[in-house]
This record gives sequence, C-alpha cells and structure tokens, in this order.
Amino acid sequence: MNRIRKYLALGDSYTIGEAVRTEESFPGQLVALLQANDHPVEQWRVIAKTGWTTDELIQAIDEAEKIDPIACDQDLVTLLIGVNNQYRGRPVTEFASSFQEVLNRAIGYAGNLPDRVRVLSIPDWGVTPFAADRNRTEIAEQIDAYNEQKRSRCAQAGVSYIYITDLTREASNNPALITTDGLHPAGIDYLRWAKRVWSSLKPS
Repeated sequence: MNRIRKYLALGDSYTIGEAVRTEESFPGQLVALLQANDHPVEQWRVIAKTGWTTDELIQAIDEAEKIDPIACDQDLVTLLIGVNNQYRGRPVTEFASSFQEVLNRAIGYAGNLPDRVRVLSIPDWGVTPFAADRNRTEIAEQIDAYNEQKRSRCAQAGVSYIYITDLTREASNNPALITTDGLHPAGIDYLRWAKRVWSSLKPS
C-alpha cells in the first residue's frame, strides 16, 4: 500500500469511540500508528454515530455528500457497522443486502481499489454488563451470523476483513476492556483493534 495521507472511517459508536476520547477511538489510535510509521496522514474524517444501522449510515453519507462531497481518492477506508441491525432484531438477509451497499460505497471512496478498504467484524456486546439480563448465547450466535455475511462479501469483493470479535469477548473475564458505561470498549481494547488494522497494512 502507498503512503496513507487521507483516511475515512465509516461506522457507528464503535468508530466514534463512545465514552472515550477521540484519540482513544480505534481510528484515532490507528492514525497515531500510521503517523509513527511514515504514513503522513494529513486528513482523516469520521462519519459515524451511536445507534446507526447500515441504512442510517448510508443515509448519513448521502446527506454529507450534499454539504461537503467526500473525496473518492481516500488512501484508506475503514468500515465497522452492523451491531445496531443485530440489536434491533433485523434478519441477517436484510443486513447482508444493506451491508453490500455500504461496502460498495466504501470501495468507491477508496478510488474503486478494494485493497484500500478494511472492514472490521462486529464486536460482541453480549459479554458486557449492559447485557447481563440478556441471552448472551443468542447474541453471540447472531453476531457470528452477521459477521459471516461480512466476511463472505469482503472475500467476494477482494476487501480485507479484520476479525476483532475475539478480542471483545475477552471482556467477559477482563472488565478493564469496558468503559464505565458498561457497554463500549475502553481505549486499551481499541488500541488492539487499531494494531490489527495496522498489521494488515504493513508490507509482507
């Protein structure tokens, strides 16, 4: 991959880093890793909001385009979306269709170069204190099904799929990985996600 100067992060609360500082979010820590490794990131933009589903992200992208068109020559685009589709009980087939649309948009912003896109798997919120009264096994199974759709569609598109769900499941035995809101990851977990993305970008 060429030197990264422009970076676009698309997603939901896991992208903005709900309950942590911007620099502790995974995009913020990824930028720090890139800059420390000779990638002169000059512009990075986040289009994400807590609670967004795939269709709400698409709608937000459309609205953003009307105000300030998004450059279609991004050196890196990350996409992490889907947990709110699962939380609202939407069928996997419905998610798969809308995810494909947002994945296509991400590739377009990367100059139609799939190797510039990184898709992160959906974290398992079922292990958090927030889910104490929920069916955690069912949540895990649904998230696995959603993630399989993401993995499969990324493989078809030639996009790198970064699996971080295993890291989030460690929170069941390590409360330090969760913020004080009892739901979202702490900065130390986001750093591990950022490192996995960075590892996928390093020359082999």
